[in-house]
Amino acid sequence: MEPNHDSTELIPGLPHEIALECLTRLQYGAHAVASHVCRRWRRLLQSPEFYYHRKQNGFTRKVACFVQSLPIHSESVGSNEKPAKNPKYALSVFDPITGIWTRIDPVPKYADGLPLFCQVASSEGKLVVMGGWNPVSWEPLRDVFVYEFTTRRWTQRVDMPSTRSFFAAGACDGKVYIAGGHDENKNALRSAWVYDIGSDEWTELTQMSEERDECEGVFIGSEFWVVSGYDTDSQGRFKDSAEVLETSTGTWRRVESAWGVSRCPRSCVSFGQNGNFTSWDDSEPAVQVGTCGVDLGDRSLVTGSAYQGAPQAVLVVEKTNQGQNGKFVKVDVPDEFSGFVQSGCLVEI
Repeated sequence: MEPNHDSTELIPGLPHEIALECLTRLQYGAHAVASHVCRRWRRLLQSPEFYYHRKQNGFTRKVACFVQSLPIHSESVGSNEKPAKNPKYALSVFDPITGIWTRIDPVPKYADGLPLFCQVASSEGKLVVMGGWNPVSWEPLRDVFVYEFTTRRWTQRVDMPSTRSFFAAGACDGKVYIAGGHDENKNALRSAWVYDIGSDEWTELTQMSEERDECEGVFIGSEFWVVSGYDTDSQGRFKDSAEVLETSTGTWRRVESAWGVSRCPRSCVSFGQNGNFTSWDDSEPAVQVGTCGVDLGDRSLVTGSAYQGAPQAVLVVEKTNQGQNGKFVKVDVPDEFSGFVQSGCLVEI
């Protein structure tokens, strides 16, 4: 990083390079406090340049972020009052290195619970929440919110260009890509857009070759894969193909036989070393229902249940030197983080 020729020093008495290295080594949990030291620290800690400097030097941390149902406490339900039919959702973060679970503060606009079926994606240490259904009226939403881990604050951004539900989403290099899903009339979509987190702008992309509702988005390198999905007229009959966007050129290509199972790919797609997509619910009996997997690079975190109504399990599997999955190890989960996981994503903070 180039020195910032400001009138003040990053740390009084220290050369810029040494002061920068000191701040680079701050654990991400301390960034919120450090950002209040002075304006220059705040600008530095929130800048993409500082994020990539930390990443290049190995000081970022990969964690899993889950859209997870909140527990219903018996004391909060009166003797003549039934529990709410629909669970409320919040964002949980699990750090597999420390084993620590934390809860992100609610989105101010939806303090009582996240929009149902909202999508989450992350890039450059920021978390993006978009779309979903109003948890009270079930009305489809176009809201976009960004959570900054440095300040631990939410900001509402420009809305999605159109209403869509159950779409593919993925993030890379400060941008979030979305494709497919269905509109407010349940028509499956071919359209795709990209959202620039830094400039808060949406740009329309070339459409896919066919409709893909309830598809899953996966980034492999610079390629955005939209896996499976179905057409308006073939609801529930999932395709075995995928469409791939090369983000550098904006062009799509179709890949046949990419999804080898005839079921919904949402949240459970695993990319194998052999270049094939598989489903996490085939990998371990303890997580074969309501499965959600998050790839963290050298390991993956998988949640689910052994059967309908069974307790939620969280397993971590480390990858071998050959890139294959090793042994699944059960994670101890506090009661307040034992709810059903609807979806999740990697956050590198």
